[in-house]
Amino acid sequence: MANQPETTIHDIAKKLNLSASTVSRALQDNPVISEGTRTLVKRIAEQMGYRPNILAANLRTRRTNTIGVIVPLINRHFFSSVISGIEEVAYSRGFAVTITQSNDRYEKECKIAHTLFANRVDGIILSIGMGTNSFDHIKLFSDKNIPLVFFDRVVDEIKAHKIVVDDYGGGYRATRHLISQGAKTIAHIGGPLNLKIYEYRQKGYCEALKEAGLKVNESLIINNSLSREEGTKAIEQLMQNSVKPDAIFCANDTTALSVIIYLQGNGYKVPEDIAIVGFSNEPFSEVVTPSISTVKQPGFLMGQKAAQLITQQILHHNGEPDYKTIVMPTELIIRKSSLRTK
Repeated sequence: MANQPETTIHDIAKKLNLSASTVSRALQDNPVISEGTRTLVKRIAEQMGYRPNILAANLRTRRTNTIGVIVPLINRHFFSSVISGIEEVAYSRGFAVTITQSNDRYEKECKIAHTLFANRVDGIILSIGMGTNSFDHIKLFSDKNIPLVFFDRVVDEIKAHKIVVDDYGGGYRATRHLISQGAKTIAHIGGPLNLKIYEYRQKGYCEALKEAGLKVNESLIINNSLSREEGTKAIEQLMQNSVKPDAIFCANDTTALSVIIYLQGNGYKVPEDIAIVGFSNEPFSEVVTPSISTVKQPGFLMGQKAAQLITQQILHHNGEPDYKTIVMPTELIIRKSSLRTK
């Protein structure tokens, strides 16, 4: 059976005995056309199976009305919260969102960036992967003045809006809390220091120790990819030290969970023997036993802000904007993994 031809605005105009220009304006909600006529035109257009020619519209505006989003891991609650915030604002402003994940792999991140660039997205919102230490694939966009917004894991070398949380304050407060619970030998399992978020969390940890008159012991600091497996390796290494920790600040909740599982499996009590604090407030942190003390990040609000900034740049592209680095607050959530009875 032959394919039916696409319904055009001329077909709708003929059926309603209106001009094509009137139909076009009605479909675009132009206030020059009465509300009654707009409603009628839209109803008949739907009945006739009319589809707007997005490609032609894009050629006129030189926009695709699409924003690319690159995150390291979609299955992390923080990143999924950011995505939800991005989508809410982007959708309300007429933009579709293409969501991708790099799996923390530099090669995949590069390939995704090139694909989004070739598909002519109007802007990019991204958080770089743990292995990313070269940025030519991101400069593709900045060199062409395609709007960029970084969140969480940012690149200082590229001019763009950046949205981060108070990682330093989060690390500082987490460590101060452990000290307040009587801990004196506090270890830190952190992420790779090429990422500022982990550098700042570690600096906050070190500053809290120094303020309390406690020594920063390099043998009690381990930096890795913060995966479940790496968390287990890190706690095994720490428990082989001649000086064993009585508390651990972990740079994410995945590591905190793997540490707790290892300790409980080897006869240690949490928090009585070793108190634990994580970072990110993953949903599981509240329901495991013991529940995990953690640092909460405002992921949804970060996503909303990122989408606001990127759409403003796309819609009002008048030269180089006044780029901002926005620092959002963190919140220490105290649960059973660190709370010792006195």
